Amino acid sequence: MERLLVAALGDSIAAGSPAWDPDPAVRERIGAALDERSQFELWAERADPRLRIRNCGVYGERTDEIAPRLDASAAGADALVVQGGINDIAQGRPAGEAAENLRAMVRRGLELGLRVLLADVLPWNAGYPRTEREIRTLNGLVARIAAEESVVLLPFHATLEDPERPGRMRKEWVADGDHPSVEGYRRLAELAVVPFL
Repeated sequence: MERLLVAALGDSIAAGSPAWDPDPAVRERIGAALDERSQFELWAERADPRLRIRNCGVYGERTDEIAPRLDASAAGADALVVQGGINDIAQGRPAGEAAENLRAMVRRGLELGLRVLLADVLPWNAGYPRTEREIRTLNGLVARIAAEESVVLLPFHATLEDPERPGRMRKEWVADGDHPSVEGYRRLAELAVVPFL
């Protein structure tokens, strides 16, 4: 069976917050709440045995902080998932600036000869309705980047958005108002990642 090594580069959504993190020091701080199922990478590997996914998420990082880690994170990989942007919005940065950082990461991944997949931004329950317009704006820009750069768009937002409460994740898919639950991460893997790899 052909193996596919994927680097999942991003913020706390890639990392698996609130119950997982690729950094052992962070996992130690999580303590009793630690749950390796709190990451889409694990669920994707379970759903498709070809996949090996390197979790390169760092809690709290904006797109400009994620970008410098790309080359090291992607070393030896066949594919690259680029995920990020919510921390830019949370810190009041313009959506256009976050989008340009994401575009630069996509282009760098392509320069490295990787298959690149670009995730849009999840609904943010704790930020609703204050950040809703900026998230929608950024997601529109992300979709445009994917189309213009000819890379796959991973539909994170639509996969976890509650159709009865637009702009928010469904209650069973959100853990803490900010991040997906274990069930939310499983859903992301099975519906928004694996079908596109």
